[in-house]
Formats: sequence, structure tokens, C-alpha cells
Amino acid sequence: PTATARTDRGTLGFTLGAGVQYAITEHLALGLDYRYIDLGGTGRLDLGAVPGLGPVSTRASFTSNQMLARLSWYPAGLRLPPEPDEAAPHDPDNGDTGRFSLHGQTTFINQGVSGFRSPYLGPNSLVPRQAQATTTATAFVGFKLLEGTELYYNPEFSQGFGLSRTLGVAGFVNGEAQKAGAPFPKLRSNRYFVRQTFGLGGETEDVPDGPNQVATRRDVERITVVAGKFALGDFFDGNVYAHDPRVDFMNWSLWAASAWDFPANLPGFTQGVYVEYNRAEFAIRAAYTQVPKEPSNDVLDPRVFDRQGANIEFEGRYVLPALEQPGRVRIGFFSNQGNTANYRQVVALTRSGVFDDVNDAVAATRRPRRKTGGYVNLEQAVTADLGVFARVSLSDGRNESLSFTDVDRSASGGVSLKGTAWGRSGDTVGLGATVNGLTEAHQAYFATGGLGLLIGDGRLNYAPERALEAYYAIGLTKTVTLTFDYQRVINPGYNRDRGPADFFATRLHADF
Repeated sequence: PTATARTDRGTLGFTLGAGVQYAITEHLALGLDYRYIDLGGTGRLDLGAVPGLGPVSTRASFTSNQMLARLSWYPAGLRLPPEPDEAAPHDPDNGDTGRFSLHGQTTFINQGVSGFRSPYLGPNSLVPRQAQATTTATAFVGFKLLEGTELYYNPEFSQGFGLSRTLGVAGFVNGEAQKAGAPFPKLRSNRYFVRQTFGLGGETEDVPDGPNQVATRRDVERITVVAGKFALGDFFDGNVYAHDPRVDFMNWSLWAASAWDFPANLPGFTQGVYVEYNRAEFAIRAAYTQVPKEPSNDVLDPRVFDRQGANIEFEGRYVLPALEQPGRVRIGFFSNQGNTANYRQVVALTRSGVFDDVNDAVAATRRPRRKTGGYVNLEQAVTADLGVFARVSLSDGRNESLSFTDVDRSASGGVSLKGTAWGRSGDTVGLGATVNGLTEAHQAYFATGGLGLLIGDGRLNYAPERALEAYYAIGLTKTVTLTFDYQRVINPGYNRDRGPADFFATRLHADF
């Protein structure tokens, strides 16, 4: 006879959680909560349930990571302490400086695309009629170790995906969307660096406490050295009107010089050394950093002398006499050495029949190659509330891009207007446009079926990719902003067979 004894076992589940809450008004609060849920497990042991197979063991369990954003209303009020006098002048010597800085941010973006002309789809194509959401929550922790020496650490939770998993548009439409998207909250140590400032004497300036900034007094003329993990966009290609997709433009080609292939892992960070010489009239900055092991790779290459990224930027500051308003111009150059393929070579190998698929040719022929390029970045205040900006960038377009996106030529510009004229000084209206292009070798690669960092329809009827973006950011409080955003992209992925595509988004951002 066959034994059919059966034993069932179970384990208890549990939930762990933590959260923060920020008072927007006396009655309204914004909260961010994290929960880890374990529903327990069950196990079963069958002794000879199936003749001849012997004991059979089965187990089942379920766990979940959840990130929740909430708005809470308190009818009786929150009983907040009185706010400090913000009109009081800041004095770094009055004990307000301290040796510690703690700030945070959270950003939630919900974005959708309507239907558009799409006669075919490739592996990296934008899919019509879809919606996605992204969430980030970041802590900015800083310590003053010694006078002039500071240590910073930025852990960040991120969750969600961009539309089509952040694929299909070279100038992508959500600046918070990461190539390393995640269905559950994912914690990364995105920044950890030491900053050393060497004052050179003369005029000084007071710097208030802020994200990644301990309140201090420093010389205007100074040398700053940063070593560790950071984003190159923290220091390069800045623009007061178009640089932060958490509060201003969301399109990648509007908040960055998109032909600049800045070295980074999938979330956009690298490791290296940054040096800046600053004076009142200008600044010169440079960085030497790691590059990914290959395009769209999350691992940075440790061979820093053979494969590296070098960046240099000059920033000039001026006041236009006609307007009596400040402006800045930034001119940058980059040169990356990384493990990439050459477009002309892989297309020739595929067309000659050596490889059936151009992407196989890419994988087989990658070796250390260099990509170079540069950008010009302009910001100009017209009035205290109105400003304009423009960027032009280009790269050689011969070899694969390593990190950012599939752009060889880009031009963008726009305007930003504060709402003071209609009694909403905390609101901002932005309008910008961009056009991106590819070199002939890069066009031939995509036409042969090549896949890039973000695009690849399997074929290509080339046309420049053009985009328009308009947003209205409502300052609910001094620290909470609600934005409504619209974008229209013509020839997404440089393909005149597809689009135009219309994108709609809402964005909620809070600083702590």
C-alpha cells in the first residue's frame, strides 16, 4: 500500500512601516509612507501522494514593498509651532550654521500618451494609449567635518516606469523616469561625496542651509574639490529656467544639453573627481569620472585610466546694460572613452552578410572608443519675473552613446514667467521647444534595425525629432508645487512614419 500522510505548516505574517509627514497648511499635511508586508507562508509535505515519486514538498509565500503618498485633512488643525522670522538676515556666525544639514524631497509624476499613428512597433518603440507613474523620495544629509570640509549623503527611494519603460522618444518626456525603473520602491545611495573648499581671500558671501549645503560663509574667489559619487548635472550645464525636471521642464532635451553624453549608471550617477575655480565674473570647472562598462549598463567600469569621462565647462556671468538684468553663458566640452561599437562598421558588416542582425554586430565589435562633443547654454533674465534660455549641443555621432540618450545634434529654447502679474508670485509658466537630429552614420544604424539607448523601431524613415512643452506650476505653499504639463512630439524616435504624439502629465513636488 502507498502512504498518503500529509503535513501542513504555516508561518505568521507581519508588517513594518515608517513614514514622514509635512504640514502644508494648518489643516492639510502631505505624508510619505513606506510599508513592508509579509503575508506569511504555507508549506505542505505529502508522503507518497503520487505512487513511485516519493515525498513531495510545496511552499508558498508573499511579500510586498509599498510606497504611499497621502494628503491628510485635520479639521481641528495641526497645532503648528509659530514660523521663524524669515525676514531676519542670515548670519552664519549666529549659531544658525551648525555642522549638520537635513533636507528632503518627494516627487510624484503621472503621465499618459494618447493614440497616435503607429503602423509598426519595434523593441524600443513608444506604444500608443498608455499611462505610467513615477515616484522618488530623497534625503539630503550633510555634515561639516572641518571648516571648509563637508560630507554629503543622499539615499533615494524610486518606484515606477516611464512610458514604454522609458523608451521610444530620444528627447524623453519625463525627467524623473529612470532606465532602472522598478515596480516596487528601490533604495539606492545615489550620492555620497566629500567637498573641500579652499578660500582665496577677498570678498565673502553667506550661503544659507539647503539641500546638500551646510550653511556657511565662504570666499567668492575659491577652489572647490568634490570626490565621490554624484551626478554631473549637479555641477555642469546648469540653467535657472530649465534644469530641474522636478519643478520646471520635464523633457530631457529641455532640461539638459541632450547631445552631451554625460557618464552615468542607469539612474544617472557616476563616481569621480570634480574641481572648480570660481570668481564673481566667471567660473571654470572640470571633472574626471567613471563610465559604464558598456551602453545602458548599471555597472561603472573600474578601469579609470583606460575608460573614463572628461568634462570641462566655462561659465561667464554678466549684466546686460540695456536690460540691467543678469545673464549667464556656459560653454562645455566632453570626451568619453568607453566600450562601444562604431556605426559605420556594424552597418557594413550587416549589409555584407557577416551578421544577420546589426545588434549582433554591435555586441561582437565593441571595444574602447572615444566620443567627443560640446554645448553652449544661455540664460538671460528679461525682467525680475521673465527669463529666456537656449541650448545648442552636438557630438561626433560616430560611435555608440554610453549613458544619456540617442542624440547627436540638439537645439532648444524657451521662456519662463513668474505669476506676479496675476497675483500668483509662487506660480511659474514655462514654454519651450526642441529639435534633435542624428548623423548619417547613426541614421543608417537605426534604418538597419539597430537599437539605441532609448529608441529603435526596427526600421527608420528619418526626420528630425521635434518637441513642444508647456507647463503651469502652482505654488500651493512655499515648499509644495503642483504642475500640469503638456508635450507634443513630432517624429518620435526620428521616425516620420510614427506620431505626432501628445503627452499629458501632473506632477506633485514637495521639499522638506
